[in-house]
Amino acid sequence: MIIEGLIILIVIFLVYASCSIRSNIYLKVFCKKQTEEKIVAITFDDGPDPIQTPKVLQVLKEQQIPACFFCIGRKVKGNESLIRQIINDGHMIGNHSFTHTNHFPLYSLSRMKKDLQACQSALEQVTSQKIKLFRPPFGVTNPTIAKVVRILGYTPIGWNIRTFDTQHPSKEKVLRRIQNRLRPGSIILLHDRMPNSDLLLKEILNLIKEQGYTVVRLDKML
Repeated sequence: MIIEGLIILIVIFLVYASCSIRSNIYLKVFCKKQTEEKIVAITFDDGPDPIQTPKVLQVLKEQQIPACFFCIGRKVKGNESLIRQIINDGHMIGNHSFTHTNHFPLYSLSRMKKDLQACQSALEQVTSQKIKLFRPPFGVTNPTIAKVVRILGYTPIGWNIRTFDTQHPSKEKVLRRIQNRLRPGSIILLHDRMPNSDLLLKEILNLIKEQGYTVVRLDKML
């Protein structure tokens, strides 16, 4: 019984270490700035999306809010003008892998390195900027991801507020979740590819303002 209990605890620990981006067990990830200043950063994953990303950019432009977009490499082709718009509007861009498949965390070191380099190359060809920010797909970390990040010299970025917007929660549920977790130095995770992501963003920005927070670009926190 004791051995079985230890095995269960080990399995739970390993799952937590991999699936919680804030665990910092395999890889030290920047998930929140230690500060008393009421600032917050907005980040988007899984773009660019030809339908929703322009709508999100319009909201950000109207309210003069900076953000960071972690883009999937295979989505760059055909959306080059959208990538350039993100940069021209003053936002940041990060590497979110080229393939973003469910199997990404299981890739070999060589395959994972090639995947991230392919995304980096695709983004840099369009932006003419060095891409050094990286967010692992699904927020999963493991020894292989940690080694590739060190080899390629990326700054890994996580979050401390996950909205779960990909699970289609109600607007009220997302706002309540953010309000309960909002702290000075918070990093919020959203997905610009989701339907009505622009409308949700408007509500979130209103909430942030009501709580007395200011949105800053991610590099102001690093």
